[in-house]
Amino acid sequence: MAAREELYSKILPRRFRQNRSGSGKCGSNLDVLLSMGFPRPRALKAMASTGGRSVQAACDWLFSHMDDPFLDDGLPREFVLYLRPSGPLQNQLSHFWQQSRVKCGKNKAHNIFPHITLCQFFVCADHKVDALCEALQDTVQQWRGRFPSPLPLKLYTSSNFIGLFVEERVADILKQFASDFSTEANRKADVYVEPHKKQLHVTLAYNFPTDHLASLEKLAKGIEVKLGCDWMAVLFSRDIRFANHETLRVMYPYMPQNEDEMELVVGDFVFMSTVEQSNATEGWLYGTSLASGLSGLLPENYVGLADESDTWIYHRSHSFFSFGPSDKANRERRMFDGLLESTCRDMSPGYTPTVSLFCHPMQQVLRISGNQSQPPKRSLFVCRHGERMDVVFGKHWLSLCSDSKGRYVRSNLNMPPTLPLWGTQRDYDMDAPVTVFGSTQARLVGEAFSEGNIVIDFVYCSPALRCVQTAQNMLKGMQLDGKLKIRVEPGLFEWTKWVFGSSLPAWITPADLAATHFSVDTTYRPLIPISKLTVSESYESYMSRSHQVTKEILSDCKSTGNNVLIVAHASSLEACTRQLQGFIPRNAKYFIQVVRKIPYLGLCSCEELGNSGQWQMVDPPILPLTHGPNHSFDWRETLLQQ
Repeated sequence: MAAREELYSKILPRRFRQNRSGSGKCGSNLDVLLSMGFPRPRALKAMASTGGRSVQAACDWLFSHMDDPFLDDGLPREFVLYLRPSGPLQNQLSHFWQQSRVKCGKNKAHNIFPHITLCQFFVCADHKVDALCEALQDTVQQWRGRFPSPLPLKLYTSSNFIGLFVEERVADILKQFASDFSTEANRKADVYVEPHKKQLHVTLAYNFPTDHLASLEKLAKGIEVKLGCDWMAVLFSRDIRFANHETLRVMYPYMPQNEDEMELVVGDFVFMSTVEQSNATEGWLYGTSLASGLSGLLPENYVGLADESDTWIYHRSHSFFSFGPSDKANRERRMFDGLLESTCRDMSPGYTPTVSLFCHPMQQVLRISGNQSQPPKRSLFVCRHGERMDVVFGKHWLSLCSDSKGRYVRSNLNMPPTLPLWGTQRDYDMDAPVTVFGSTQARLVGEAFSEGNIVIDFVYCSPALRCVQTAQNMLKGMQLDGKLKIRVEPGLFEWTKWVFGSSLPAWITPADLAATHFSVDTTYRPLIPISKLTVSESYESYMSRSHQVTKEILSDCKSTGNNVLIVAHASSLEACTRQLQGFIPRNAKYFIQVVRKIPYLGLCSCEELGNSGQWQMVDPPILPLTHGPNHSFDWRETLLQQ
């Protein structure tokens, strides 16, 4: 412990000064990195920082950390050894994690997945990680056939703690395994491991409000502790610099405006220490990126709290029961990934990681399909429309594509070749269509749904033309154009306070849309007819309308399909889902700030919790779509300037 504290005392002040100043398989993988010209210390650090997954992962890590001021420092990583349950008991624990988070909110136990701690965090140099992994493999092999089964667990509750404790006699056996691993780690890797000396247990909840005790205790009593379970010894590591930091997840992209600011990439994690916040001003934080190792200021409302274990690196896992001594690491990894996927997916509502160059296994498994033996969950997807003409070409865009006879003639490649019902009394000033790129965006998202084998049973959309066109192009991407009909629902239109003028747009009717080859359901009877919409409605009225329509849509579709897609407006992602999750609406000012951050084709996803009628936000099943503005290019003005 003294050595660890000494390391911390050297790390934090030094990093603070630098920031203030302004500015087996693993072996073969290592050989490849060395042959590519990477210095050995960097190659070893990259392998340790990515769990030795692959040469590609290590290269990605190295390239993203080229400017990391600690890239060449010989700091060791911190490791920990846990027992992880799998099988039926793990499913029960995952259900508890999910339900407790939904009903009572996050408590300290949610920072780390269900586990039994076998040792204290310990340090291991990068060049000794392979030997440490071998020590774990050899120790587990020695214990196969000796590991107690089943593991007796007993529920214990207090005013601020709930857990499952291992019977003392059996706990002593587990402590002997931890001691044997400590001996083997010291012999093979010259690493000191201190076995856990306290009572062994699985923490279910702690540091929660007292008034949540009854609900949490009731959920905990529903865990069948005698269910079958294959316990696995799992080795994780974390960057020692950030052991005492708060972990944040980047929710929105941000490009630096000043030299002391940090670029934010959606899906990245940021480590924040209260010690360093003197560098920041109100509304800003000072942190360090997991993806790049760079530090700087970042806007506070662009990040959200993450779980501590979200940034941990998985190295090895070994079952005490399932496999023989000749099993390979990749089989063990697949078993662990499957176990981890269900736990992370269930315990992380609203979690929006992005698979990218810096993703580690705990992020990547979130996109693996769930247990196919379980009944399919009902899902709601809410998507914003694609890029709109009046935003790209200005409010007078119509004058740019009309000839002297009033005919439509596009003057830019991003304008669609034709527009439906042009020349009739169409109110394009108030009901702008999407651009060509807007249609392409929609098809890309639809293709992603198709590639992910995500079945959409019903499509609802706002009557705004841009929403109908977006829904149509998403269906094309899913190869469902003409097979699945769009239900045009006026109740999904955006907050009418944002409509210019004294009346609502004159939307194209479903019959006219169908006549111009849109795949719309002309037999659908709207839940809220156009006549019920009023101009300049109150914020409360808009939120109530959106929630009521969403609930009725889900109710109408319940017996005939699982997945519903709503294509509407940026505000719809918040208005259609917030109250569905049991939350009260935000105030109007904060709501507007949220809406401004939602891009074209921004997508969110909700899942129903069983048949309870309760819903929670989950990770969208497809990758996000990132794009940016591209101003009109005039070659004469740009290239002929003297």
